[in-house]
Amino acid sequence: MAAKRKSSTVRRRRTARYKAAASVLAALVLLALLRPAIWPYIGAALAAAGVGWMVWRLWRTDKLLRSGDAVWRQQEQIAAGQRTLAAVDTMSGTQFEELVAELCRRDGCTQVRSVGGAGDNGADVLGRLPDGRAMVIQGKRYAPHRTIASREVRDLLGAKVHFSADVAIFVATTRFSRQAEAFAVDHHILTVHRDFFGLWNNGTSLLSLAKVNGRGQGESRHRARWKQTYSK
Repeated sequence: MAAKRKSSTVRRRRTARYKAAASVLAALVLLALLRPAIWPYIGAALAAAGVGWMVWRLWRTDKLLRSGDAVWRQQEQIAAGQRTLAAVDTMSGTQFEELVAELCRRDGCTQVRSVGGAGDNGADVLGRLPDGRAMVIQGKRYAPHRTIASREVRDLLGAKVHFSADVAIFVATTRFSRQAEAFAVDHHILTVHRDFFGLWNNGTSLLSLAKVNGRGQGESRHRARWKQTYSK
């Protein structure tokens, strides 16, 4: 009895294999008969799949690049936030000019370039503000106990005329004298003194500082405390 059941099972398996082989053979015969009509569709399907794969790869690559750029910008912002005024005080004049240019780019300024050096005609950084206006910047990385004199601000006014700039900006790591600040306000020159530079360094936009130009250096008590803090 067991032998009969085993024989029956073998026959069923053999029959299933024959049917499967016959189905494959029939499919191959059908494909051979219809090949002239089917291959254009197969080719079109393969081409569409190839284009889709290429589009997906380009999209994925662009996404990875954008993600990497976002991470880089975030790291730059974190590094800028951790950069203290004490660290800025140790920079050379050239390094300070590069820092000013970097902060301008961070705020959306375009065509920013450092031009400081011999024969710079009173300018250290040139570029355009986010609204398109041409700007000229003079930067002074002075010790905190020093003061920007009015003649230095007048030199920047000359640079503004020389470079046909719309906006002149004086960036310093110290204070401006009363005469220098008054001259700057009268001639629409943006003065970024030490306190304002600290804000700019920590993320405040350059254009927002223009709204409080000529202010922020404090009254007589603040100036006295400043001199006491930063005196040699």
